[in-house]
Amino acid sequence: MDIKTASALRRLRLVSVPEGISWIVLLVCTIIKYTVAEGFNVAPVLGPIHGVLFILYVLFWLDAWNRTKWDFKTGALYFAYSFIPGGGFMAERRLKREAEAAVIASRARQEGVVNA
Repeated sequence: MDIKTASALRRLRLVSVPEGISWIVLLVCTIIKYTVAEGFNVAPVLGPIHGVLFILYVLFWLDAWNRTKWDFKTGALYFAYSFIPGGGFMAERRLKREAEAAVIASRARQEGVVNA
């Protein structure tokens, strides 16, 4: 894996958790607004924050998909994570596992342990 691909995946990992948090907080605040406190409206503040994080996630996802050459299923899965409340956490976890596996494979190739 080259440095630009690793950077693209790292950027996607870094934005996925805040995007997931903002999605959940916005959802909870909306539920509170319509059930418990009718005057409770934080959407004018949280909406744009979540919007910016979502746009960053999509841009970083496009960059990562372009650089890693994921198949359609994998690319669509990472995109779908942005629509699931808390999906950013799942995306980060899976990307972290893939990055660790790539590092292990790279070290094994360097040491000549396996022909990976």
